[in-house]
Amino acid sequence: MLMNLVVLLSWLAIPVGLIAIVDDWFLRPRRQLAAAPQPARDPALLTLVYRVLPILIGAAVLRLLVAERLDFSAVLLLITVVTGVIWWLDAMVFRRQRAAAARGAGKDPAVITEPGTVDYARSFFPVALVVLLLRSFVFEPFRIPSDSMMPTLLDGDFIIVNKYAYGLRLPVLNTKFLSIGEPQRGDVVVFRYPRDPSINYIKRLVGLPGDRVQVVDDRLFVNGKQVPFDVVGDFNDGCYVDFKQAVEHLGEHEHEVMFCPGRLEPPPTHLPSCNRREVRGYICGGRAPLGFYGEVGTEEQVVPPGEYLMIGDNRDNSEDGRVWGFVPENHLVGKATRIWFNWDLQRSGGPLWSRIGHRIE
Repeated sequence: MLMNLVVLLSWLAIPVGLIAIVDDWFLRPRRQLAAAPQPARDPALLTLVYRVLPILIGAAVLRLLVAERLDFSAVLLLITVVTGVIWWLDAMVFRRQRAAAARGAGKDPAVITEPGTVDYARSFFPVALVVLLLRSFVFEPFRIPSDSMMPTLLDGDFIIVNKYAYGLRLPVLNTKFLSIGEPQRGDVVVFRYPRDPSINYIKRLVGLPGDRVQVVDDRLFVNGKQVPFDVVGDFNDGCYVDFKQAVEHLGEHEHEVMFCPGRLEPPPTHLPSCNRREVRGYICGGRAPLGFYGEVGTEEQVVPPGEYLMIGDNRDNSEDGRVWGFVPENHLVGKATRIWFNWDLQRSGGPLWSRIGHRIE
């Protein structure tokens, strides 16, 4: 209900903003000039427009922050260009026209105030430009949206993604123009989902170009050799029951994985010990090993040139390259490095403060 209201208000920001710009630049200066030296009064409808505009802009910003299918870099680029053009046009053209109109009427140019939209543009432009540059070439924030990387990453983790680890890319176009480093086996990578590039995914890179990768009973085999995999104990967090936890040595990385040695069964009702508000939990049981909800991913996959194979650390609850194939090099976004916050709104208890600052292996 709340998000529906936010979406509605964000759409209203467009027509209301256009009305404010037209009035602020072309009509309000005339009212101020005609009323000078007394302050001009805006019509009631326009007064309402100026009062609600900051609320609508706030709703639009909130929608940008929570949207999962939005190209945030494209939005930042658009904001940077629009605010820069508004600021430049006013400085080069409209400010002079306002001053000339005031002098032509025999009045002080100061009686015509600077349009509020120009003030917004001058304030937003440097911020949007700096954020665009940082996000495009240095670091990008990302929120973990699922359980597929447990126990390494939890739903609700907010992480930092190193954007220059695999080379610098142009924003929006995602074209690499400077090579710095190459993806390594075992890296946790954020990438654009091959089936819908408007969505970012995060998985572990298990297969480099030319690798032969197979998954058997949740164990990885790369180029015919089993990746070192040591079971260290049980995993029970109230939402996942009777799972196993292991330490895997993949490339230069030593990381934890979780898996179900038997049949994975979503429970028919919410587990009493699960602290999530929505129905989501899994029980490991039975004798027949099913891998990823069945025999998916047990056949050997050969990674094509210029592509990578990505698989989640939650081996039995991750829709990954075993299902939808490989990730092209130009879909890579960056390397996940650290957790800077955690808060899953579907989980009771609030933020998990202990996860702040964890390095991602």
